Amino acid sequence: MADKTNHYETLKISPNASQAEIKQAYRRLVKMFHPDSNQGTSDLEQIVRINAAYEVLGDVQNRQKYDQKLRQLSQKTAHNRQQRTAAAQQRYQATRQTGRNVDEQIEQWLHRVYQPVSRLLFSILASLKEQIEKLAADPFDDVLLEEFQDYLHACRDDFKQAQITFRSLPNPPTLARAATHVYYCLNQVGDGLDQLAYFPLNYDESYLHAGQEMFRTARHMYREAQESVSAYA
Repeated sequence: MADKTNHYETLKISPNASQAEIKQAYRRLVKMFHPDSNQGTSDLEQIVRINAAYEVLGDVQNRQKYDQKLRQLSQKTAHNRQQRTAAAQQRYQATRQTGRNVDEQIEQWLHRVYQPVSRLLFSILASLKEQIEKLAADPFDDVLLEEFQDYLHACRDDFKQAQITFRSLPNPPTLARAATHVYYCLNQVGDGLDQLAYFPLNYDESYLHAGQEMFRTARHMYREAQESVSAYA
């Protein structure tokens, strides 16, 4: 139906109206909008619509064809509505699924990457002070130097494991800030271990100071990462 005007609505009657009721409604409306009956308030366009409606509904066969078209239109409208509803539900489910996937990705990264890396970094960063204090008793003592080198070797193993773990999964966009802090923390720890390892080779204490300074920066990055994760949680 190209014309979306509902003839029953035009005549202000029910689709179940009898032919007599249709005729009566038509006469009443024509009289209401006829120029001779309403001086100055007539509506010629409305009269045209009323006549068109009665031309269809006033004839039994035309009305039957019209009613069939109305039913088809109603069915099509209902079908379209169902399709839109189904599409909306699919989008909603897809959105929920995407949300679940993101949450699962974040939980997986926290459990498999951040937490083990954080433990390894904490072990490295928290132990340096004690090792430096031991070494300070006699920086040239062979036993203390050997213990210090063993300590650096153990830290290097933990550091390599932290690097491997950090690269094992993509960083979730939501926790990009925390991942960035962890990344820079790892860089500072690696550089710090390199500096500390030079001391037993030449006894130059500037390497100890440089290593400690890099560890201090690493501890700052470590705290920043913790705060970013805590803020998300």
